[in-house]
Amino acid sequence: MKPRKVWAVYFSGTGTTEKTVCRIAEGIAEALHTDYGTFSYTLPQNRQEVLRFSGDDLVVFGTPVYAGRIPNVLLPYLTEKVQGCGAMAVPVVLFGNRSFDDALIELRNVLRDDGFVPVAAAAFVGEHSFSTTLGGGRPDGEDILLMDRFARQVAEKVGDMAATTPEITVDVHGCDPIRPYYTPRDRAGNPINILKVKPKTDLEKCNGCGWCAEHCPMGSISLENPGEVKGICIKCCACVKGCPTGAKYYDDAGYLYHRHELEEGYKRRAEVELFL
Repeated sequence: MKPRKVWAVYFSGTGTTEKTVCRIAEGIAEALHTDYGTFSYTLPQNRQEVLRFSGDDLVVFGTPVYAGRIPNVLLPYLTEKVQGCGAMAVPVVLFGNRSFDDALIELRNVLRDDGFVPVAAAAFVGEHSFSTTLGGGRPDGEDILLMDRFARQVAEKVGDMAATTPEITVDVHGCDPIRPYYTPRDRAGNPINILKVKPKTDLEKCNGCGWCAEHCPMGSISLENPGEVKGICIKCCACVKGCPTGAKYYDDAGYLYHRHELEEGYKRRAEVELFL
């Protein structure tokens, strides 16, 4: 069933999920010769109102992978304020070169329970939020070719459907029931807890522009005092990678150990997985 509009909907702290979801959604819309729109639920003010679609929509719905799952801070919004109303959905997750574990099946299930019909799905690789070398530069040219191919395949699948959306749910990899979040560990096997770790600010570099406060997905950084992180930090690294002067950084020993562990243990090129 040809949709009247294709949507790109995403949470994207450092831009990789946005790049991927928008590329796929635009490709589908172009192939189907239909309208295209975007909605970012990255910033807290964009997660306040109900997001409702209709049976005439196809929504490419993206989220990054945190510890092998959907970020837990997003679950209340995704489960309580997103309404599919029969729209077709393409769940897409971005993982930082380690593994997407159960994130894709979790997102698929959430969207299904929200009233969407998931007709295809994908797990793409993006540069890890903690690092510039782990998945560095991804999504890259090879990934973009896969996005374009996937978009054409989704458009073809949707175009071949009957006049009404079938009651189907695409099969994806993962465990159901969903497994617990991935836990980093030290060399002795002890858990490393970085949940309360927050970024620091180099005051010699900070010019007080407020970029970090305006772009923090949790709204946790003070606009008046950018060195103050008054709320939770989800380690998306939007402030670290986006600061115009490079003033934001992490110095927690557990965080740095975990980043090094990931960079050393997952140097191989992780593969994109597509589900149709």
